[in-house]
Amino acid sequence: MSSLPTEEDPRLTPVLHEDRVCTGVTTLRGRVFLSYPSADRPGVQVVEALPDGRRDPYPNAAWNQADQSPDGAFVHVNGLRAGPDGRLWIVDSGAPSIGDAQVPGGARLVVVNPDGDHVERVYHLDEAVHPDSYVDDVRFNGPVAYLSDAGAAGLIVLDLDSGRPRRVLDGHPSTAGGPVVADGRPLRDPGGAEVRLHVDQLEVSPDGRWLYYQPASGGMSRIATRWLDDSSVSVDELAGRVERWCDTPSTGGTAIDADGTIYLSDLERRRVLALAPDRSVRTLVADPRLSWVDAMWLDADARLWMPAAQLHLTAGLNGGHSAVDYPVWIHRMSVDAGPPARDHA
Repeated sequence: MSSLPTEEDPRLTPVLHEDRVCTGVTTLRGRVFLSYPSADRPGVQVVEALPDGRRDPYPNAAWNQADQSPDGAFVHVNGLRAGPDGRLWIVDSGAPSIGDAQVPGGARLVVVNPDGDHVERVYHLDEAVHPDSYVDDVRFNGPVAYLSDAGAAGLIVLDLDSGRPRRVLDGHPSTAGGPVVADGRPLRDPGGAEVRLHVDQLEVSPDGRWLYYQPASGGMSRIATRWLDDSSVSVDELAGRVERWCDTPSTGGTAIDADGTIYLSDLERRRVLALAPDRSVRTLVADPRLSWVDAMWLDADARLWMPAAQLHLTAGLNGGHSAVDYPVWIHRMSVDAGPPARDHA
């Protein structure tokens, strides 16, 4: 704990505060959307954060009903983001929580059109998940989307035209996670066992040539997207194309800018690092308020949004004891470049 920062950085601006653990934030045409993983208590999973402080269930109350049925409702939203097409893409992990069994039909990518706020398409991922899968996050590369599986180590390649998903690098060492350390302590489930989160963060390079990815315990790898996108490439050949990229720490979330710099949160030291394309690493910001920064968002005005989710202090990851310090804040700061057009506008 002695290595944690003690002084607040004035460049860090608190912008939203929540009475529940919030792990995802995205902006779309001036609107702000949030996701809650139900890590501290059940409730609405996706909301629009309105300027007057209200939180409206999104796209409607029915999709946020609490019975965890995949019939027109979310099972367990783990992330959301505006896509390059101007729509909101919502990742349903398909399992009520990490370590739980998949709900049949639950693993999905739900696409919402903000014009009319209606669900436009649902991509079903059943044929690419395992019973212990936990679909975690998504990134885009033209006609393809890549998704991470933090429950059963592996990646999913989704053809956005046909809707067909393929599982790749299943169980590969680059996708398998070790112990996750936050604030100097490994995560523990309510029974006291170490929690391991497999491949979690992923980013596509601005030119679309590379996919960078890592488990939550760190150790970033990359692979050329040409190999991922080619369904004729064998399992062994694909495994041989993986390159170790950077020895990163335990990480809650990442973002990438148009220059190819990857921002990643360091759970061990409450800071955000900047990993340049030449593999040099610098500290972007260190602040005691950055307690488990989760899925970050880089908006069109080159502002990095950082939800300080405090996930390691929730009962499920803290030995059964909740120590979350409410409210949970989302912070923001300016960086040098905006997002790649390939990712979002």
